[in-house]
Amino acid sequence: MKIGRETTPKTAISTSNADTIVVRGKDLCQDLIGQTSFTDYFLFLLTGQAADETRRRVLDATLVAIAEHGLVPSVQAARMTYAAAPDALQGAVAAGILGCGSVILGASETAGVLLDDIARQVDDGKSLDAAALETVKTLRAERKPIPGYGHPLHKARDPRVNALFSTAREAGADMRYVEIAEAVEKAIPQVIGKDLKLNVSAAIPAVLLGAGFPVKALKGVPILARTASLIAHMLEESEQPCGFALSYQATQNLDYTGAVPAGYKG
Repeated sequence: MKIGRETTPKTAISTSNADTIVVRGKDLCQDLIGQTSFTDYFLFLLTGQAADETRRRVLDATLVAIAEHGLVPSVQAARMTYAAAPDALQGAVAAGILGCGSVILGASETAGVLLDDIARQVDDGKSLDAAALETVKTLRAERKPIPGYGHPLHKARDPRVNALFSTAREAGADMRYVEIAEAVEKAIPQVIGKDLKLNVSAAIPAVLLGAGFPVKALKGVPILARTASLIAHMLEESEQPCGFALSYQATQNLDYTGAVPAGYKG
């Protein structure tokens, strides 16, 4: 059954023959292996362009910033999966990555879209403060969260935010999106009556967009970074297991609210 117009698959990323593997027009063995870092290679895969120092430093910083934050839900899911299936590391890592959504870990994408939309409003002639305020009002009226703002632990501004902003500034990135992110932070209490400070999920797109990173690839950054961290957790899980302990702890403060048969004692 034909779906859509195209019938022949097309890609500009890679091809190969018996002797050569081509990646974005480069010979993998001659031009890339041993001559490029993984961060540079990731950027090259995405864009087909060699990384400059600004993009390299900013992307490196964001990958380090979001890779690890303790036994968060993605790590718990992965560890419990590994405990049940230690022969399937890939399944455990996948279980953790599947939790990269709009609420936790994956909010960099939705925050990036928000910042990009405000940038477009400013380009069309609206003042930055007005665009930020109107955007927050719209989200509030629609009862939608403001992605990248507020954190259950870091009630003051997430400490990773200033570290990323400083790195981007030192690397020579365009700070326009940082200014937009801070304008939104300033507008929030005017609309909802309380502060919601910037967290890492808004800081990541703020610095990456300023370094020319593509909006549509933003969610890939926390996915890539957390994959590395999850592999480390799986290695530790194999040597110092806590997956079943996490499962046990989840049942200790559980209130069952359903019906029970006569005579049942919990």
